Amino acid sequence: MVWVTQSNQYITLVFQLIYNNINMSYNYTAAKTRCLFVIVVIALIELSGCKKYLDVVPDNVATIENAFKLRNEAEKYLFTCYSYLPKNGDNWYNAGMFTAAEIIVPEADQSNWHAAYRIARGQQNKDAPLFDEWGGARKGNPGNTRFDHLKIWRAIRHCNIFLENIQDRSKVPDLSLDERTRWIGEVKFLKAYYHFYMLQMYGPIPIVDKNLDGEDMLHKRMPVDECVNFISALLDESVEGLPSRIVDENTQLGRVTQPIALAVKAKLLVLAASPLFNGNPDYLNFKDNDGTSLFNSTFDAGKWVKARDASKAAVEAALQNGHQLYEYRNDIFNLSPETKVQLNIRNAVTDRWNTEVVWGLSNSYFGNEGACMPPMVRGANINRGQLQGKWAASMSIAKMFYTKNGVPLEEDKTLNFSNYTALRTAIPAERYNIEGNYPTARLNFDREPRFYADLGFDGGVWYMKDGNATGSDINTFYVQSKNSNRAGFGDFVNWNETGYFIKKLVHWESTTNSSAAPTWRTFPWPEIRLADLYLLYAESINEVEGGSSTAIEYLNRVRKRAGLNGVVESWSAYSNNPSKFSTKAGLREIIQRERLIELAFEGQRFWDIRRWKLASTEFNRDITALNIYGKTSETYNVERVVWSMKFIAPRDYLWPIGNYEIRRNAKLVENPGW
Repeated sequence: MVWVTQSNQYITLVFQLIYNNINMSYNYTAAKTRCLFVIVVIALIELSGCKKYLDVVPDNVATIENAFKLRNEAEKYLFTCYSYLPKNGDNWYNAGMFTAAEIIVPEADQSNWHAAYRIARGQQNKDAPLFDEWGGARKGNPGNTRFDHLKIWRAIRHCNIFLENIQDRSKVPDLSLDERTRWIGEVKFLKAYYHFYMLQMYGPIPIVDKNLDGEDMLHKRMPVDECVNFISALLDESVEGLPSRIVDENTQLGRVTQPIALAVKAKLLVLAASPLFNGNPDYLNFKDNDGTSLFNSTFDAGKWVKARDASKAAVEAALQNGHQLYEYRNDIFNLSPETKVQLNIRNAVTDRWNTEVVWGLSNSYFGNEGACMPPMVRGANINRGQLQGKWAASMSIAKMFYTKNGVPLEEDKTLNFSNYTALRTAIPAERYNIEGNYPTARLNFDREPRFYADLGFDGGVWYMKDGNATGSDINTFYVQSKNSNRAGFGDFVNWNETGYFIKKLVHWESTTNSSAAPTWRTFPWPEIRLADLYLLYAESINEVEGGSSTAIEYLNRVRKRAGLNGVVESWSAYSNNPSKFSTKAGLREIIQRERLIELAFEGQRFWDIRRWKLASTEFNRDITALNIYGKTSETYNVERVVWSMKFIAPRDYLWPIGNYEIRRNAKLVENPGW
């Protein structure tokens, strides 16, 4: 239900009215009487059925009228509209990071099982929906609800209030025309983005283009195509007022630009063209209470044309405004080619405001490096409370990465991975990826650079700037994670459940080689990278023109930065299906695999697998791991099942609105299967 009359808003009003009453009278008794009166009034309002929304305004702004009298107060309201952006750099509040079981946490410590992780385990429900963005509850740590109040419908209402007032030129007289135009563009973008965020989670949603009162504010869900058209048009309007790039980088990084708006439009239209929303027969009978169909179950090839054009526009805008794939160039430590390629990959995510980041979330810095990085060998980093490495990747994720020949393990005709847990000992030529003379699983050898850049494992080298006194990548950190090793089970609390650690999200310049607490170089979360846009463009071109050479060109840009040869060269020489790239279906599979690898651990996997309509297979897999209880190489490198994902199709493709919201608003219908 698109109501935002929740109890915490009443509390806000109580405090506001109490504040106003106390300021009108210094008499304590009178003030107390007024406070009691206000509380009674609020209770009566709740009992009356919540007929009218009670506005919540920014801190230090007592009323809406005051909010738009002067520029400084209006700017506070602008930032209030920004404040509802999802905190995707905080793992507790990123809906995609754990829902696909891309990252798993210790089985014995359920305090780490937040809502998204429980969804991956099949615990979603309609009585008390997990990660409930519709009602704004049960998103984060059960013991920490500091963001649970950030409701998206409230964000949209704030955007509407802002636009209604700022578009009135008689208000905020000290605001220049250029700045007014920009602010309108920013808030139109935010309004569009909040609708998009809900669309990808719930499917058909209400379109809240203006704020209403009374019974009129009980909105109904609109057909998906209407939602997409509304969001797309609003994004187009926003672009007209947005700057092409941020000029004042000291104070404005993270604010919306034209490339950001065009990138979100590309993601919107690719979603709309994908199998989940484009011709999905599962939703043939999904209608509202008036009999209106909420999905068009007929496939429309024209949607892919729109997605292609939008993706191209996003790529061109990003390139024209200085964005490019990250490359590590300032090599002052004389690093090996292997390590430099790994830094290309890692730094594209962790290097603050690097040129590849099209949209960085300045409201949400990633702060979980300690959960990714374990204690190391060849280092004095003994503060285990700060270095835990409890975030783990399953073995299916480890198998997902290509071989060194740039093709999937199961396709490589020159390398045998059939016995992938068999032991093999690293030779000197492999010392930049695996510690010399160290025995570890066959799975860890002969892999592509992104495998070594993204993952840590028993015997794996983990390059950090402070890995030794000279910054060299020779005789630097490496992982020992068997039972009772420094990074293994039994040596500290919150162990890694699988034996595979998340290296990709740890900045190489964080200071960890000390007995003191590490100094982490946190970074704004990279919500959209240029590599993401390249792959969206390649995907949409292929759907319009199967096996397109242009699609392969943009795919190869990402592969080249990752240290791989091009698609045609790699498949022709090493795949047991050498012409796979020449067909639409074959190239589609290659592009999908490339996205899953390139964007691993960035919260994209969940949304991609859903829109491709592959979740019934991918999200019903066993989560497997190495035997972390083993103390020897032989007993450690054995695969075991930890738990099994659960996904019921088609029900789980769309999250439930929930019984409470459905009961409160008779105009709403629940998603199919719930």
